[in-house]
Amino acid sequence: MDLSKPLTELISLSGKTALITGSASGIGEAIACRFAEAGAFLELVDIDEERLKQMCESHDLKASVRLHRVDLSSKRDIDALWKKLETREPDILINNAGIYPLRDFLNVDEAFLKTVMDVNLNSVLWMCQHMIRGRAKKGGIIINVSSIEAILPFKEEMTHYDVSKAGVIALSRALAKEYGRKGFRVNTILPGGIVTPGVKNVAKEIAKLKLGIIKDGAKFRGRLPLGRFGKPDEVALIALVLASDLSTYVHGALIPVDGGFLSA
Repeated sequence: MDLSKPLTELISLSGKTALITGSASGIGEAIACRFAEAGAFLELVDIDEERLKQMCESHDLKASVRLHRVDLSSKRDIDALWKKLETREPDILINNAGIYPLRDFLNVDEAFLKTVMDVNLNSVLWMCQHMIRGRAKKGGIIINVSSIEAILPFKEEMTHYDVSKAGVIALSRALAKEYGRKGFRVNTILPGGIVTPGVKNVAKEIAKLKLGIIKDGAKFRGRLPLGRFGKPDEVALIALVLASDLSTYVHGALIPVDGGFLSA
C-alpha cells in the first residue's frame, strides 16, 4: 500500500463502487453523500424506493448511482440484488440498514423477533457472504453498523434490537479474523445519540404512549461528555475514513461515534 500519496488521494474513492444499505435517509443518506463527494459510484439499497429517488434528486446524485429496492428481511431479495451486481461488483460494502421497533420483552413473539433479526442481523450475514464470495480473489472493504446499545443497553423495550446488534459485532469480528489475510478489511461502527428521521419517529411513538420520552432523553443527554446529540454526517465521515486508504491498518475494530457515551 502506497501511503506516500497526497492526503487527497488517500481519502479518494475514485474508481471504487460502494454498496450502501438503508440509504434513503439518516446515516445511510449521509454516507451516500460523502462517498459520492469522494468519487465513488454508488449502489444504493432501501425498501422505500420513492424516498430513495427523492434523496438522490435532492442531493443531485443521479449521475453516479444505481438504485435498488430490496426487502432486506428476504434472502431471496438479497440474492436477486447480488445477481444484478455481478456486472459491477462493489469494492465497499456498508451494512447500515436497521429497524428498532419498541416492544416489551415479555410481549416479543416469534414473528416480531424474526423480522428484527432478519433485517438487523441476518441480512448483514447474507450481504457479507455475497461480498466475500464474489470478491474472493480481490478482497474488499466491509463496514457494518451496529450500535452502542449492543455494548451498553440504555433504552427499555429494545432487548430484541440489542441482541441483533450484538450479533453484528460478533459477525464482524469473526469475519475480520477469518478473512483479513484474504484481502478483506472488516470494521464496525457503533453510533449512539445520532438524530435521524428513524430516531425521531421512535421518539414520537414513545411520546404518544406517554412513556417518558422527555425524561429518557434528558438522562441520555446528561451522560454525554460532549453534551449534545450527534448528526448523521458525523458517522458518515468515520465511514469514509474506514473505507479509504487512510485506514489501511484498521481491521476488526469497533469504533464508537457516540459523543463519549460509552466512556461515561
